[in-house]
Amino acid sequence: MDNSKENPKFKMYKNKISKETLSAIKEMGFKTMTDIQAEVLPKALDGKDVVATAKTGSGKTLAFLIPVVELVSSLIKEHQKGTLAIIVSPTRELAIQTFAVLQEIITHHELMTSLLVIGGENRKKQSSELSKGIHIVVATPGRLYDHMRTKEFDYSSVKCLVLDEADKIFQFGFEEDIKQIVNRLPNLAARGLDIPEVNWIVQFDPPADTNEYIHRVGRTARGLGAEGRAVLLLRPEESEFVNYLRNAKIYLDKYELWNKYSDLQSKIEVAMKDSEFHNLAIEAFEGYTRAFEVKKLKHVFNLLNMDLDSVAKSFGLKEKPDVDIRVGFNKKHRPRKRMAAMLAKNNTAPMKLLKT
Repeated sequence: MDNSKENPKFKMYKNKISKETLSAIKEMGFKTMTDIQAEVLPKALDGKDVVATAKTGSGKTLAFLIPVVELVSSLIKEHQKGTLAIIVSPTRELAIQTFAVLQEIITHHELMTSLLVIGGENRKKQSSELSKGIHIVVATPGRLYDHMRTKEFDYSSVKCLVLDEADKIFQFGFEEDIKQIVNRLPNLAARGLDIPEVNWIVQFDPPADTNEYIHRVGRTARGLGAEGRAVLLLRPEESEFVNYLRNAKIYLDKYELWNKYSDLQSKIEVAMKDSEFHNLAIEAFEGYTRAFEVKKLKHVFNLLNMDLDSVAKSFGLKEKPDVDIRVGFNKKHRPRKRMAAMLAKNNTAPMKLLKT
């Protein structure tokens, strides 16, 4: 970035940042954006997913809080209720700091509610507050996942997830918590992205149920006279799902593809001899097996019924890798170090802003 050029002032974004937020920023003593804010805000305010890295003290907290507040503000105006955004911090201390800044930013947003959800505090009281439909939740991974397993916390309307200091989240062993959190969040793509002129829908991963199947294929053939096609890839062990679709009056044509393309296996295995590809294939295999934990139709999508040697081959592996494929969540499972090492090369504090 050209340091000789002065960064934009916050007021220049008055068309994208509400007057309530701008007033709060001014009261906090900020006029000009920092480098990270100038890079992130234009993209995040336009609703784009952002992965950003910045040193501590660079203003990254405002860089993700402002878009979160603006998104939630717009959703409240549309009368959407419940928790709309979740911010995850690796430690209690950082969560407290982030929550304090958030309180300053939403000072003039009278209808907006927020809650700090961390360990060491009264869990029952937190649960009671969450049941009211708090708009923005700032939390640590363990306590957040704890509440997500209760009926009191309704997170079905969440539109935005922020992972602050993502490197520390993984270094501190919260990778599995984060996976479970993300898996439980609403699947926006399944509910329907408005993408025009979609001709094909390919479902590599089976839908959770018939309703999700309908939502997925409904993205194609939109408009009067439009035509579209959909493909659902199922393993032999998952074929019972076809009966669920048939009971819902959804009929499919069956195609046996593997015999036609069996020669691809040897070519894929040759490519997997590359150590980086091989490691990625093992990670993908492990992720695939762990995904069964959140499947709804357990008697259809059951890891215990899967031919794992055959599954491994579908990832380009000659045999099933030696990984932890136990059914059940193990909090002590070590985090993957590759991402953490990559992020830790610089003395930085990464944050990740994702719209679900």
